[in-house]
Amino acid sequence: MPLLALPFPAIDPVALAIGPITIKWYALAYIAGLIGGWFYARRLVLADRRWGPVQRPTTADIDDMIVWVALGVVLGGRIGYVLFYNLPMYLDDPMEILAIRNGGMSFHGGFLGAVLAMVLFARARRLGALTLLDLAAVVVPIGLFFGRIANFVNGELWGRAAPDFPYAVVFPTGGALARHPSQLYEAATEGLLLFVVMALAVNRFGFRRPGLLGGIFVLGYAAARTACEFFREPDRQLGYLFGDRLGPLGGGVTMGMLLCVPMALAGLVVVVLAARGLTRPRHPVAAGDGPVEA
Repeated sequence: MPLLALPFPAIDPVALAIGPITIKWYALAYIAGLIGGWFYARRLVLADRRWGPVQRPTTADIDDMIVWVALGVVLGGRIGYVLFYNLPMYLDDPMEILAIRNGGMSFHGGFLGAVLAMVLFARARRLGALTLLDLAAVVVPIGLFFGRIANFVNGELWGRAAPDFPYAVVFPTGGALARHPSQLYEAATEGLLLFVVMALAVNRFGFRRPGLLGGIFVLGYAAARTACEFFREPDRQLGYLFGDRLGPLGGGVTMGMLLCVPMALAGLVVVVLAARGLTRPRHPVAAGDGPVEA
């Protein structure tokens, strides 16, 4: 082991095994993120002062929406990984697409899947799609935090080589090189930091300007992910897409960076429109109208 390196905490990826049934930490991370987000969202819809004239979902809507979002995240995350990160392999072996147990999920794909699920849910319940996206934006960092911690436990998605960094880690699947624990960087920025930012934003603006919170989240995530990509080893099958000697550690543009560009642009457009009041409903409900309890 290099002199300046920390040993990898050998945590079994399987959290619980009962006979042939195994439950991995990664699955528990998804569950923790969904339950944490569900609980927080229910509290938010009960906070009268944050909503003003904007129609809000009921707590029963939140209970139902979590199922739609979970399906959107899983399906979108898998399809996104197939299309963005390893399409040639899956074209050679299409059945491998169904082998989620072997890993392979994309945040950007999961994000698009969740957005589509919420838009469809909003139409089914006659709710504002931007309002639901705002609500999701405030709670999503909870899932991002647990997901990145699970990536670290699994010893996957590790960072670039950092032989002189005192807190570098030698990952079991990363060879003999000491590497940046980029999963923890992402947990701290995409998870904790973005959670604080969104909590401050919802406290300041509430949900009175549909789309504003969602736009802030998208911009914040794109910035955090891009910064962390400078320390994260690119996917082996893709490498650097183009560019050279980019950032403090060198390297070029990664797929993660590239996918964040349209996210940031879309987030910026929505923030501007929401700040100008152009996303407000034409016929808002009176403050306090509409039941919030099932």
